[in-house]
Amino acid sequence: MRHVARASVLAATCLSLAACSEGDGKRDPQPSPRTALEFGQTADTAGVDGKGIVQITPETVVYVDKAGTHTPEHDLFAVVTFKAGNRAKDPVTSTAAQGGFRWKTLDGKTIKAGNSEGAGSIAPKGFDDGGGRPTVRANSYQVNTVAFDITTVQKGGTLVYVDGDGVAFRWKVSLTNSGPAAHALKTALK
Repeated sequence: MRHVARASVLAATCLSLAACSEGDGKRDPQPSPRTALEFGQTADTAGVDGKGIVQITPETVVYVDKAGTHTPEHDLFAVVTFKAGNRAKDPVTSTAAQGGFRWKTLDGKTIKAGNSEGAGSIAPKGFDDGGGRPTVRANSYQVNTVAFDITTVQKGGTLVYVDGDGVAFRWKVSLTNSGPAAHALKTALK
């Protein structure tokens, strides 16, 4: 009887291992799906070329139909504030200025940050800059913004950040203006 039980455990273990491994022995180059975080939650991400760690924390989203002299090509600008932090003794560079941020709509469409002339030019006063200053000094953080030109039905969805190792981090985006800097950001965008 013990022999049968051992054989069953051994068979189950082999099946589990076979299901977990890939037949060709190569690693899948695509990042594994991650659970979407909430705004305010921090992700430790790889810097450009995988060098260093940048802590990315999206905090606020504001939807506006005009930002200074810029008007959207679609219906709205979705402007997101995020903290980029660095606890190391050396500066680290995020992928924010290299297209690291994307907006994934509820219907699955992906929109890159700064996808129109207006969205690429938004730099609200009182924030470090627009578009995400890429280099974060040692032992510091900065609050940056990133903007997307979207249609009204594309509000909400998921903010995606792809780091220097190609790993995608995701945050759920509110359908309405929200976050600790919503009022200040909306005022700065006038």
